[in-house]
Amino acid sequence: MKIENFFKHLHTVNKHRFYVFKLSIMAGIPIRGLLHDLSKYSPTEFWEGVKYYNGKRSPISVCKQENGYSRAWLHHKGRNKHHFEYWIDLATEDKTPIIPYKYATEMICDTLAASLVYNGKDWKRDTPLNYYNRRKDKDYINPKIQKFLLTVYEQVANEGIERVINGKNLKKIYKDFVE
Repeated sequence: MKIENFFKHLHTVNKHRFYVFKLSIMAGIPIRGLLHDLSKYSPTEFWEGVKYYNGKRSPISVCKQENGYSRAWLHHKGRNKHHFEYWIDLATEDKTPIIPYKYATEMICDTLAASLVYNGKDWKRDTPLNYYNRRKDKDYINPKIQKFLLTVYEQVANEGIERVINGKNLKKIYKDFVE
């Protein structure tokens, strides 16, 4: 484990959280942005992030590829309601419940921020949409939430973050598909 990875990973986490905070303010959910991903500073998540830091991809993805699972991810998704995996309960009748507005919106802010951080200068407005469309686990997201996410990512691809990420627009889209 390199000492420089400690500082690089810390910088990446802080930069990501800063972007989520900015986007959350724009979206009208500043508290969610402030509290976003605090578990990434826990020993379980942080040290795995340092060990698998690579600068291009999530350390969790690298760890999963190498080991078949990630302790950091199991810890993270169980504590952060902005991940749809938090809401899955295969032992219940409704396996994919509707995610409440503030967490679904935080999920969007999280995806946008991650795409900005990991793609840097190569980021384009359709980057989050392309990422979403490549996901193979979308079936585990409630269909109404899927429509909400897809519509927002399509709008970002067509109009840009500044025009799309605001409380009025996001609440309208959520209401159109969920309520």
